[in-house]
Amino acid sequence: MTEFLSFLVVGIVTGSVYAVTASGLVVTYNATGVFNFAHGAVGMFLAYLYWQLWQGWGWDPVVSLVVVLFVAAPIFALAVERVLMRPLYGAALSTMIVVTLGLFLVLYGATSTIWDQTITRNLPNWFEGDQVGVLGVNLTYEDLITLGSAVAVALALWALLKRTRMGVAMRAVVDDPRLASLTGARTNRIAGFAWMIGFGLAGLAGILLAPGTGMSIQILSELVIFGYAAAIVGRLRSLPLTFLGAMILGVSYSMAVGYLPANYLNDVTTSLPMGLLVVALLLLPQGTLAVGRVARLRPPRVASLGMTLVGGAVLVAAAVVLSAVVTGNNLYTVGQALAIGLAALSLVLLSGYGGQIWLCQFTFLGLGSWAMTKVGGGSSVLGVLAAVGLCAVAGGMLALPALRLRGLYMALTTLAFAVLMDGLFFINGTIFPSGSIAVGRPDIFGMRFVTDRAFVVLIAVVFALCLIGVGALRRGPFGRRLVAMNDSQAACATVGLSITRTKLTVFVLAGGMSGLAGALYGGMSGMVSSAQFSFVQSLVLFVGVALAGITILSGAVQAGVGLAFLPLMAQHIPSFPGFTYVLFGAGIIAVGRNPYGIGLAYSYVGDWWEARRGRSGGGGLEVSSVG
Repeated sequence: MTEFLSFLVVGIVTGSVYAVTASGLVVTYNATGVFNFAHGAVGMFLAYLYWQLWQGWGWDPVVSLVVVLFVAAPIFALAVERVLMRPLYGAALSTMIVVTLGLFLVLYGATSTIWDQTITRNLPNWFEGDQVGVLGVNLTYEDLITLGSAVAVALALWALLKRTRMGVAMRAVVDDPRLASLTGARTNRIAGFAWMIGFGLAGLAGILLAPGTGMSIQILSELVIFGYAAAIVGRLRSLPLTFLGAMILGVSYSMAVGYLPANYLNDVTTSLPMGLLVVALLLLPQGTLAVGRVARLRPPRVASLGMTLVGGAVLVAAAVVLSAVVTGNNLYTVGQALAIGLAALSLVLLSGYGGQIWLCQFTFLGLGSWAMTKVGGGSSVLGVLAAVGLCAVAGGMLALPALRLRGLYMALTTLAFAVLMDGLFFINGTIFPSGSIAVGRPDIFGMRFVTDRAFVVLIAVVFALCLIGVGALRRGPFGRRLVAMNDSQAACATVGLSITRTKLTVFVLAGGMSGLAGALYGGMSGMVSSAQFSFVQSLVLFVGVALAGITILSGAVQAGVGLAFLPLMAQHIPSFPGFTYVLFGAGIIAVGRNPYGIGLAYSYVGDWWEARRGRSGGGGLEVSSVG
């Protein structure tokens, strides 16, 4: 019984940390309507700042804590709200998600640059060795502080939201900001206050969690996954249910550590947040169909058949020329750019046209690379077909939640799936022996494409064919259904279009295309490691495509080039290891004001060119995609 109580208390302590971080998410979402995907990265960054003040510069720990939570966090929050978030209120969900993901990448890259990750850091406990007996269980003073913090946060937030004018105004602002402003509510000040609370709670959770993590930026950033699950239990509204979800997670984790066999422990503990998230999502009521919104900018126009044919030919010609000119690592980078561009193309189809947020693209690349090795000796066309088939089936399975859940919940599901695969699949020694696997190249009609030059041209040909195919889909009836579903699901249902069939089809197509990209990506590398398919890479890809233009075909090409060549550039800046993350994340301001990314500039160029030719630059939906 004593052992059970011990694990129960430890679970409650752990759940208290999850409750603190989930509360910050709920408060921010309730007051602003923005779900902060950078919440865990904010906690990670503030925990590092606390370490710097206390351990790095020798400040008093209490003074350091006060400075971080009551000075740095509020100033940081107000700056983020004013510069990044204020232009987003009322914007499309995809735009809000991209901006907060961009903030995640900025903080992730900045932290890895400011604090060299090759140096081991530890945040010590405040009271080493001091314990108190409670019901026969010894609790450290840190445990008591964590429990006390969770209780204090719960009571303070309840009192704020239910018993104060500010709390009522916060809830009113998110329901209808214009109506709230008519009653005298200062919406900008209320939003800023909510972000201050959210950042403060993220920092507190990060500091409470840091002593047991070795200051790992990935572990601290993934803290938010547990917060997601707990917040969804509370449906992003109820603080008591959010705390209940956090306690379920914490106690389940502790009991698993205490009673499960060691060979099952990692699988179960890694699956807990995903499992709770899925259960909570399944219990959510069916969401209402999304209706259309008034667009502030004219979206780019659709590329014609001629333009996509010319663009595909230019892409192949460029690959032929480059493969004849460059060698070694540069040639390898060209091949990687094309393979990643193909993965980005699936995002254009799924997220750009269909409006479905997918944050696990590199996970599918990893699945495709792995499937390629398992059929036909790893160098067969059958391996490519297996990669396409496996990822198409996986995409169809991910579509099942999308059939009843929409927007934010779909984004959370795909991100949780990516984190789950990181913890279960890619670190599994039987799947990735020694952390890596060898991937072959397909033998097509006796052609093995042994040389890098030949394989680069093959990838370019496949990419060009997919570009032309996706362009044809977009111009056809299916593409029009996709765009209509993205604009207004309610209108689609009214005229009798099958939203279920459309979603399922686009998920299967995008999954299969990602699997094909994974087989080619692995074949170009020859050897891939599990670290290449981290969930962070999926976030970088999604943000990169959004910056380049997620509604245009050329956005996929530019995203592939950017993701392949920027790390190569970063190698020449050894003092800036987070260069790629920061550079991609820095584009979030532009995306916040222009959801069509660089692609909108093409529209202006196209209008100018048509005006010069004496033709009308009339309306449309998308500009030339390639070339």
